[in-house]
Amino acid sequence: MEEENHNQNNEPSNQSEESQHTETKTQEPKPSIQTEEHLGKRAKTEIKKLSSNKIFWIALGIIGIALIIMFLRADGETVSADFAANAVLEFANAQGANAELEGVEEENGFYKVSLSIQGQTLPVYVTKDGKYFTSSLIPLETPTPSDTPTQTPPPTEVTKSDKPNVELFIMSHCPYGTQIEKGIIPVAELLGDKIDFEIKFVDYAMHPTQGEVEEQLNQYCIQKEQNAKYLDYLTCFLGEGKSEECLTSTGIDKTKLSACYAATDTEFDVIKNLEDKASWNNGRFPQFNIHKEENTKYGVQGSPTLVINGAQAQAGRDAASLLTAICSAFNTEPSECSETLSSDSPSPGFGFSASTGATNDAAQCG
Repeated sequence: MEEENHNQNNEPSNQSEESQHTETKTQEPKPSIQTEEHLGKRAKTEIKKLSSNKIFWIALGIIGIALIIMFLRADGETVSADFAANAVLEFANAQGANAELEGVEEENGFYKVSLSIQGQTLPVYVTKDGKYFTSSLIPLETPTPSDTPTQTPPPTEVTKSDKPNVELFIMSHCPYGTQIEKGIIPVAELLGDKIDFEIKFVDYAMHPTQGEVEEQLNQYCIQKEQNAKYLDYLTCFLGEGKSEECLTSTGIDKTKLSACYAATDTEFDVIKNLEDKASWNNGRFPQFNIHKEENTKYGVQGSPTLVINGAQAQAGRDAASLLTAICSAFNTEPSECSETLSSDSPSPGFGFSASTGATNDAAQCG
């Protein structure tokens, strides 16, 4: 059925292309250099033809997976940064993204277009001729031996235990990290001390301009020293991302938090790494090394990554799926595993609305 729909959708497009081809034959030759106004019309036409392609929007959210889609442009021509930004913004909104343009700049020979979607910043890289865009740049440089950690491959199967150890690696402002956190909180509250549960952080931050590094320092310390209040704080934070308000409303001891923040920063050089852009991964992402050892041990590459009993585990991001995945790691399942939790997938980003439309549980920041 998918192939049939694809063919049907393409028929009008083919007719249009044939018509354009016929017109080209009858017209006088024109200069190869085209105006941005003319090219803008062509880009808008292409955007409309591609607006039904939901694969693009899924791929846009998978930061780190390079999906390339062609714009209609003349060979060798350079477009302005503003033109590239507006074309990407219009295309994203054609998918129902409700995106806003935060800015555009040149980076590594590309235009880096920053879009704000549900309070999260997502970068899109556009070639200067306007032909291609991608959600990330993958360096082709081969790392030196000193850059490649020696590690034992993580287990491929989740083993069983009397008390499963559940570690969820996220970035605090990654929309897919916040999505799975909203799903796992009811599970952690239900199972309580029958599991060892901990939120941990990926060893680099992708949203430093949004305060991600500082927020992760806060969350690490709250979980470490004021753990009884952590899930309440996290639930509040996931609502609107308002850290200061949530610290107050959940009764976090700010003096104790400040002391832990400073000590942890000193131990792991967190703010130093944030300010030293020369140390950033690929020149783009500051290191966040609090859980560096565990990241290396388990082969964590992006947010979110779920690890159960020392092995990466696959699960949906709704509470019911996560409960099933965790309960399967018990030698003997407790009665709580028979409870019914919501099977609605939370929406990515901040806010507690259910996700609408198809979801992609493989989407990551990283």
